[in-house]
Amino acid sequence: MPEDVRLDVVKSLLFDYVKSPSLRHIRDPHAVNKLAREITSVFRGPTVWRKWDGQREALLRQAINCWIPIEDLHEYLNGMPGPNLTTTDVAQRLRALWEEDYASYPNDVLQESCLALYEKEMAAGTELPAVIGALQEHVEGEERRLRVEQKTAWRMRVEEERIALQRRFLSGADCKWTSIEKSKELYRRINGRSYRLSPTADKLWKLFRIDSVGDEGVLIGKYSYRRDVNKLLAKLAYEPEPRW
Repeated sequence: MPEDVRLDVVKSLLFDYVKSPSLRHIRDPHAVNKLAREITSVFRGPTVWRKWDGQREALLRQAINCWIPIEDLHEYLNGMPGPNLTTTDVAQRLRALWEEDYASYPNDVLQESCLALYEKEMAAGTELPAVIGALQEHVEGEERRLRVEQKTAWRMRVEEERIALQRRFLSGADCKWTSIEKSKELYRRINGRSYRLSPTADKLWKLFRIDSVGDEGVLIGKYSYRRDVNKLLAKLAYEPEPRW
């Protein structure tokens, strides 16, 4: 590939990258790594993909996760300088690019909205590179929204699980470690025996055998890690009750 063509491709990749309205996206390590791989590929030597010059390659990479119909990509790419492409050429080059970066696969959840936006812009007469840019912005925005929704849903599940564990403990049932009213102390009941785990100022844990919440309890020991406490309770809770 001629040097001036390489530079044009790199500039195109950089302009597409920095036009993102999200500063968080620009600083995202995965996005930076992806851009670095794309730029590096421009300066590689000849490959087995002989029909793909810099401009065709750059356009296809921009469309990689946008759910654009293969037939339409094929038609547009054949209008660019270079050997004639078949739809198989386009589909398999896309497949190869996806295998280079598994995170670049189109998001199935966004297929319907991407195709709707694509059809709307094409019907309005928008040129394909501009449509690709609009689709990239759409995908970025929707993926941010999905991440927020997933994070919110995860927090709700965590809170629901915490409340369920708290109710189990207060009802007298065996349960895993749980806080009570979001306290820093943790409570657990195993084999009908209740325990409290209290954090210390020196980042250790004190384990108490208790009868109920609010009970001062009897100190069993002081531990560095909760896993050590869990190993102890796995044995202690099924041994005869000691006389504290």
